[in-house]
Amino acid sequence: MPLFLCEFDIIRPYAFRRQVILGIVIFVKREREAGRIVTNAHKFEEVTLSTKSIYQGKIINVEVQEVKLPNGETSKREIVRHPGAVAVIAIRDGKMLVVDQYRKPLGRCEVEIPAGKLDPGEDPLDAAKRELEEETGYKAENLKLVHSFYTSPGFADELIHLYFTDQLTKGTLQLDEDEFLENDAITLEEAKAYIAEQRISDAKTILAVYVWEQHIQRGQL
Repeated sequence: MPLFLCEFDIIRPYAFRRQVILGIVIFVKREREAGRIVTNAHKFEEVTLSTKSIYQGKIINVEVQEVKLPNGETSKREIVRHPGAVAVIAIRDGKMLVVDQYRKPLGRCEVEIPAGKLDPGEDPLDAAKRELEEETGYKAENLKLVHSFYTSPGFADELIHLYFTDQLTKGTLQLDEDEFLENDAITLEEAKAYIAEQRISDAKTILAVYVWEQHIQRGQL
């Protein structure tokens, strides 16, 4: 293995790289503190002056923060705190499992992929397995994380972890006491038609259909 000479010490390549990276980090930190490096995050950052909790619910909490803006003025931000959620693209015999359920905020039924919120301290992968079986009656041991995304970063911190599986076995349907839905399985063309007809207008499900189509075209799923 080649060695590198640094002053009087002989160090291995990984140690040399570590020293170089550490030096770069220290340099960037000093330059940023001196105002010679300005990132967008630093330039647009809002400083929290105070936080007031105004609502604590079963699923969400809401708080109001007074913040100092980049121009020195102050403003208020209403922020929804959410524990996070999971959603699953579950494919069986070339069809995607979906649920049709009534969504009170919309005042109508919505076709969606299986999904649900995280329990406190729950691992997203475990939650995805749980929600899939509870809502569809199918189990999946092999789940692949496709992407994690924020649903409404303008006012909420909800983060959804989207998984994919095409290896399903029969499980047990276990709906929550206040959960009423119908199960279905649709083809890709049906899913795209549902989107065009607004039967699917849920963002995570639209994303799921897009991901499913892209992976089929690339032969990855």
